[in-house]
Amino acid sequence: MTDRHHLLVHGATFAAVGDRGDISGVRGGSSPDGLFVRDARHLSRWQLTVDGAVPEVLRPVADGDAARCVLVPRGGRQEPPAHVLFREQAVGDSSLVESLRVTSNRPVPSTIRLALTVDADFTDQFELRSDHRTYVKAGAVRSREVLDDGIEFTYRRAEWRSCTTITSEPAPEAVEETGTGARRLVWTLELEPHGTTTLILRVIARPHGDRRALRVPRDPAAAHEQLRAAEAEFMEGVAFPAGWPELSAVCARGLADLAALQVPATGPDGEDLRVPAAGAPWFLTLLGRDALLTALFALPYRPRLAAATLPALAAVQATGSGTGLSPVAQPGKIVHEVRHGELAHFGQVPYGRYYGSVDATPLFLVLLGAYTERTSDPALARRLEPHARAAIGWMLDHGGLTSRGYLVYRADAGGLANQNWKDSPGAICCADGTRPTGAVMAAGAQGYAYDALRRTAWLARTVWSDGTYAALLEQAAADLRDRFQRDFWMPEHAFPALALDGDGRRIDALASDAGHLLWSGLLDKEYGEVVGRRLLEPDFFSGWGVRTLAAGQPAYHPLSYHRGSVWPHDNALIALGLARYGLHDEARTVAQALVDAATAGDHRLPEVLAGYGRDAFPSPVPYPHACVRESRSAAAPLALLTAVGGV
Repeated sequence: MTDRHHLLVHGATFAAVGDRGDISGVRGGSSPDGLFVRDARHLSRWQLTVDGAVPEVLRPVADGDAARCVLVPRGGRQEPPAHVLFREQAVGDSSLVESLRVTSNRPVPSTIRLALTVDADFTDQFELRSDHRTYVKAGAVRSREVLDDGIEFTYRRAEWRSCTTITSEPAPEAVEETGTGARRLVWTLELEPHGTTTLILRVIARPHGDRRALRVPRDPAAAHEQLRAAEAEFMEGVAFPAGWPELSAVCARGLADLAALQVPATGPDGEDLRVPAAGAPWFLTLLGRDALLTALFALPYRPRLAAATLPALAAVQATGSGTGLSPVAQPGKIVHEVRHGELAHFGQVPYGRYYGSVDATPLFLVLLGAYTERTSDPALARRLEPHARAAIGWMLDHGGLTSRGYLVYRADAGGLANQNWKDSPGAICCADGTRPTGAVMAAGAQGYAYDALRRTAWLARTVWSDGTYAALLEQAAADLRDRFQRDFWMPEHAFPALALDGDGRRIDALASDAGHLLWSGLLDKEYGEVVGRRLLEPDFFSGWGVRTLAAGQPAYHPLSYHRGSVWPHDNALIALGLARYGLHDEARTVAQALVDAATAGDHRLPEVLAGYGRDAFPSPVPYPHACVRESRSAAAPLALLTAVGGV
């Protein structure tokens, strides 16, 4: 039986370790193991032996912000362990620190030999996905240098250079070759009767181009203290509902995760910012849609997330067609994904700056308007006025609002097939599973566009003093609303279509995206109330939340990514939309379902859950490849708090 992977996250750094704290360097699977910084694996082997043997696990690593386990040498009932090892690990900024405390159980002096096999393969995260792709890395060279107190691994490929430094206190007495490229650090420890000795190990990662002065924790306790301080700062001033302790606990867990998921970014004037990463392990980077929704959910409680996210996205807003390595970049478009790894640097994956999103641009405008209204501070809206106008320009021109009447996308060869939030290949489909070809006009994106036009019109009138521009946008929003209810509404289902294809035909799957239309206010009140109540019918509502696709349709699959699963952030938008249309009992039902799901899982909401019903499964069934920590899911409880009257 293989070890479970346990995730430690701190900003742009994460480590995935096994039950005994080891890293084995596996490839593929639902979660990679190793120490990762900026899309690269900086530690691929970290395996402990005691007197030449792998120790037994007395207590495995448990999920948490620090990895702690108890190990003993192999033995039997007739020979109790001569000593015990208490292992603790934590991550800091571009670093991993470990405390290895060895305690003797003998009444006489004893000697043990510890060895730690270490390696750094500098593999790009995209190489570790189970997609059967390979990448040529011509001229790549790895080297190793023994230090007085450890070893340094270096990777070079053309101008690309990364390194990983491993040191220990006390220093190893030897650094041995293993014959596989890895190295073995060795210590001989003399233990007094019932005595204790401690090793402190530090791993420092230096990704390509990162010249920051790092503040590396001295030991796991110091790393843990840094994270606790960040979490406390995030929770300060948030009023949790006294009458709903379970929701309070889920909100607190979410805020703690958001504190850990802050990654560095740069603003338009070169200023340093911290923005919410999408999620770990696969998306510990800036994703436009994810960061915007996270900031919107947290806005009433933590407006500084919006204050950082907006300028960070403005700084990488596309200024021309085909910008950089992304052929889907167009003037004014907001970025979908930013990557810092080797493969993105050399153009072997298209995600260095990737603009394959139809909805990040309107969501940027929604957040800018909502932030200005919430804080009553017009400074950011004034500063980002050129960026906001460029975003409106993209929506009207390249986005398709003027020429097609709706925001439109097409599958991107080499990139994403779908460019709305349901971005997996088969996510946009008819009820029978048939996929559209050519242009797609996704329903949810039209709701975001409507809200973006209205909010930007308000900014134009109240902040930019441009009444003519405001009137133009208000008329565009009204026209969009009229068109939508004519073209998308399916009278036979009393429900909006999931999308239109390039010929204007309705993609007739019954999908949760209708709830996003409630959040954006695109539907008339009568239609909105009908849709809201429909989402709580048993085929949609699993008991743990609203399914992405209603059960009973041929396209439904409870273990698919977007065709029957339950997404917490999707449900948070639905709950906000239900409250907007006055369906408060329904909003509370959705909130209760998500709180119950989180309470069953240590108060943490995952990225996505399987769509199996609560009546058949008394606890939520996990989706097999979900991000363990995801910013939208971490912020979703705050949206639920807002939906049930928490603000």
